[in-house]
Amino acid sequence: MKIRLDEWLKRNFDPPPSMHTGRAMIKAGRIHPAPTKMGRSWYVDEGAVLTEEWLRPPTLAERVFGKEEVKKLYSKKR
Repeated sequence: MKIRLDEWLKRNFDPPPSMHTGRAMIKAGRIHPAPTKMGRSWYVDEGAVLTEEWLRPPTLAERVFGKEEVKKLYSKKR
């Protein structure tokens, strides 16, 4: 069963993060399984979990050169 994002945040965090933070978690792909948007509201499975690893798709550079190589390149620039 799906519940609204605000209710899911209340059930899983004390104190719950803001809705802005919850939407950022969704956009970053950190809630699994992925929530569904209906109208203006986000709905999350009751058993959904927040993952530490961000589940974003790899960038073009990561697909071509590999994730570790891209990390090395970015760390050298700083």
